[in-house]
Amino acid sequence: MRFVLPLLLALSLCGHAQDVHVRVSHDVKTGIEGTTEFPTIQMAMDHHPFAGPGKDGRPARVYIEIAPGTYHERVIVTQNHSNITFIGMGKSPEDVIITNSLNAKQAGGTFFTETIEINGPGFEADNITFENTAGNTGQAVAVANRSDRSIFKHCRFLGHQDTLFADYGSQYYVDSYIEGGVDFIFGNATAVFDHTELHANGPGFLTAQSRTSADQTTGYVILNSKVTSGLDPSIQGGIGLGRPWRPYSRVVYIKTELPSDINPAGWNNWGKTSNEQTAFYAESNSTGPGANPAARVPWSHQLTSAQTKQFLPANFLSGKDRWNPEADAKKLP
Repeated sequence: MRFVLPLLLALSLCGHAQDVHVRVSHDVKTGIEGTTEFPTIQMAMDHHPFAGPGKDGRPARVYIEIAPGTYHERVIVTQNHSNITFIGMGKSPEDVIITNSLNAKQAGGTFFTETIEINGPGFEADNITFENTAGNTGQAVAVANRSDRSIFKHCRFLGHQDTLFADYGSQYYVDSYIEGGVDFIFGNATAVFDHTELHANGPGFLTAQSRTSADQTTGYVILNSKVTSGLDPSIQGGIGLGRPWRPYSRVVYIKTELPSDINPAGWNNWGKTSNEQTAFYAESNSTGPGANPAARVPWSHQLTSAQTKQFLPANFLSGKDRWNPEADAKKLP
């Protein structure tokens, strides 16, 4: 476990802001402002010291180290909370679970259901499970991510409908697991899912990306990943690769293994033939029994290796700031 810096030391080092480490554990019975130990994640978010630029000019970070356990709470990372890193201190992501069970009907809308809402830029998470246990009761978000330059590594996202709202900014998911049944990755972020398992626990569509204009650089890339299914064998073709939540939806699968449950047509126009002229849906080198390029809808694309280069993380996520998400992800534990 990382050494936890006392707060006063962190704030008194010659006026230079340093990385700050905060611990969350059920063993902590009270959380007092001015300490670095809290019983809940939200309390740590509300009271932790902010970390500014360090001596080398790089943005300092606040590391919130979460002890093994199940945390029944809803967490909000505000726009002011930049450069936050959540680290699960268990042996696996199953050891640290952040959970709630709200669905849209109970909460008064989809976007009031999320277990964690992330707005501040530079958010990172490693070795944690985020879940919404509402089940097959309608929209119920586990993670709403609007954090630019965000990274999730060794994380699990569990839900049914609308599990992960990947909505804004450049986002990188690596070595992770995402489970749902209906449109369970949705929104308008520029996101890459690298070496990640997408598990369908019910019939529906894996993605519902919502790009609104051809000028937008947003979209989803599923790269070197695997789609799995828990569907009853009697349900044939129950999984679709994606459908357009907005007309210019863009999703690309590259070197991804697809199960036999994938509908041969692959993609759906969401009941609007006009979407076929604007959405961009593509695959390259899909494998597995669900890889069936000849049967895909005629308005989708099969890309060459050369054409996929623009969708690799170093290109698709770099932006004007030339962000290198793969390098940053390697710095996480």
